[in-house]
Amino acid sequence: MPEVKPIRVAVLGCGTVGTEVVRLLTDQAEDLRHRIGAPVELAGIAVRRLNKDRDVPRELLTTDAAGLVTSDDVDVVVEVIGGIEPTRTWLLDALRSGKSVVTANKALLAEHAADLFEAADSSGADLYFEAAVAGAIPLLRPLRESLAGDRITRVMGIVNGTTNFILSAMDATGAGYGETLEEASRLGYAEADPTADVDGFDAASKAAILASLAFHTRVTAGDVHREGIAQVSAADIAAAKGLGRTVKLLAICERVVADGTESVAVRVHPAMIPRSHPLASVNGAFNAVFVEADAAGEMMFYGRGAGGAPTASAVLGDLVAVARNKVASGRGPRESAYAALPVQPMGNTPTRYHISLDVADKPGVLSQVAAVFAEHHVSIAAVRQEGRTEDASLVIVTHAASDAALRSTVDKIGGLPVVREVVSVMRVEGEE
Repeated sequence: MPEVKPIRVAVLGCGTVGTEVVRLLTDQAEDLRHRIGAPVELAGIAVRRLNKDRDVPRELLTTDAAGLVTSDDVDVVVEVIGGIEPTRTWLLDALRSGKSVVTANKALLAEHAADLFEAADSSGADLYFEAAVAGAIPLLRPLRESLAGDRITRVMGIVNGTTNFILSAMDATGAGYGETLEEASRLGYAEADPTADVDGFDAASKAAILASLAFHTRVTAGDVHREGIAQVSAADIAAAKGLGRTVKLLAICERVVADGTESVAVRVHPAMIPRSHPLASVNGAFNAVFVEADAAGEMMFYGRGAGGAPTASAVLGDLVAVARNKVASGRGPRESAYAALPVQPMGNTPTRYHISLDVADKPGVLSQVAAVFAEHHVSIAAVRQEGRTEDASLVIVTHAASDAALRSTVDKIGGLPVVREVVSVMRVEGEE
């Protein structure tokens, strides 16, 4: 190959993912040179503390991230630190100075993607972020590029490995949430503080990114309706099994048309799905995303959604793309937010409910409950009632209705004298 100027790369962060990125850049240097058309060299690695043992060249380490990202000796900045500040400031400075950025920072993108894209546009730099959602699974680039000529109508998926491991284990063993979370922590599938995962914050950030790309609309994490899995009980899992379903924490992004007006609904919550659905067989810490488009039809993307090596693989893929653009004096895709669709409130979003009630075992109970559904214009799809001495179990699955109407229905049912307890309420997805 003719001699060309090397692509100089700065890496921000040297944890599990950052160390793996540095290793791959070193071990695959010759292959990367051929794929890109220029050598790739490490210009520096920004870390918080220099005295920590790391399996990277010590002479590349620096605590001056701000100086590194604006150095004239850097062409591309790879960010795997996470968090909002000071990371946001560093990446904005890098983009404004013409450095292309590759980031895995889902939280930052879910809040400040517009600012980052604006900075990239102002200087002609690239902003790539495949690793921010679903680890090694090639998902964002198909949404952003391969399906750019199609109209995506729905994106539904499992995008958090920790919660999927917990729910899969509960389904397999019949154990409760608390003990399964403890086991996930012991095995390393859950962080010491699992809040971001089990309360749905991680999945909500990813849902915002997916919706923004799929529907050409700016969606932030604050636009996403979010519920976690802490309230999912062993009884919920058993009930789902009895109906031929399983429970998953889903990120759902969809176009919704009401009265001729199109909007976007984005939500994260546990839901029952049929065991025949492609997502039902996604177990353990794996991720999968189901995409529906007008012309392409239905597609599913599946693979390892987290971990050092899978995430680093996605980072390297983005690095190759931006480096090729540098060599060819080209540019990657810009932000596409032209549609600017409104984000629909959760209360207006059509959903279906599975409702489990403890009721008095006497005549007229079902008619009283059904009257409440009729009053709120919610149609019942299926009913199962089992008596046991003075008490009975009543399970109702609804047809689609607005979430607000369903919630009002449940609230009123809970106040009926014949209803001893609303045992559980869970949404149902993946069925017509």
